[in-house]
Amino acid sequence: MNNTTETAILVEQLDWWRDDRHILKNINWQVKKKEHWAVLGLNGSGKTSLLQMIAGYLWPTKGTITVLGNRYGQCDLREVRKSIGWVSSVLEGRINPGERVRDVVISGKFASFGLYEAWGDAEVQQAEQLLRQFHCQHLSDARFGRLSEGEQQKVLIARALMAKPQLLILDEPCNGLDLYAREQLLQTIARLGQLSDGPTLLYVTHHIEEILPIFQSVLLMVGGTIFAQGERERVLSAENLTAAYQVPIDVQWRAGRAWPQVVADL
Repeated sequence: MNNTTETAILVEQLDWWRDDRHILKNINWQVKKKEHWAVLGLNGSGKTSLLQMIAGYLWPTKGTITVLGNRYGQCDLREVRKSIGWVSSVLEGRINPGERVRDVVISGKFASFGLYEAWGDAEVQQAEQLLRQFHCQHLSDARFGRLSEGEQQKVLIARALMAKPQLLILDEPCNGLDLYAREQLLQTIARLGQLSDGPTLLYVTHHIEEILPIFQSVLLMVGGTIFAQGERERVLSAENLTAAYQVPIDVQWRAGRAWPQVVADL
């Protein structure tokens, strides 16, 4: 792999042991800037651990990680993290449910929960613009805890964008959403992925049907290893998914999305 100015992420020969468990095994992966990827795998496959390392919250036992031109171990991780947004349903529990939506979004500029730094009209205008972008402007004065789960996820994405990140990690953002809320959120993510000045997106999921057409590349993980990576249509083949999940799977493509179906009794 070559590290160039066009590379957002470069992971080389990465291994991670936790106690006596070999969690990640010989990971090699390159993501170019503005190249949106889906990271797919069952629970326990290692996908979230890998993304936590890319965000600088875990450290590999072996190998190197370079993000946005910064090689970890030779840079200030605090500065790199300012260019990385992270959206996860886990964040919902860290936000005061009585906090106003506008203030939740503004707090993303300071990477804090609650507002601990001075802010003014410029931050308010930016937050309001982001809420409009996600069709949530009418929620600006609402209390975060009163929102639906889908609305909360949109607000968390807007919050992550306040810092204008170059890389945005969406860690199972549809987890817990009903079908309607999920499809609404996926439409929001699709619009975000089409922005010319938007960040590079990494979408983490274990639901194949959530992988939108904007994610032209897929990283498929099994048991802490990369089972397949590259072009979406090739990785999400019935043959690959059957081998990865150890059950016969058929794949139907509709509206640019892969819809899997188990074709044998379990």
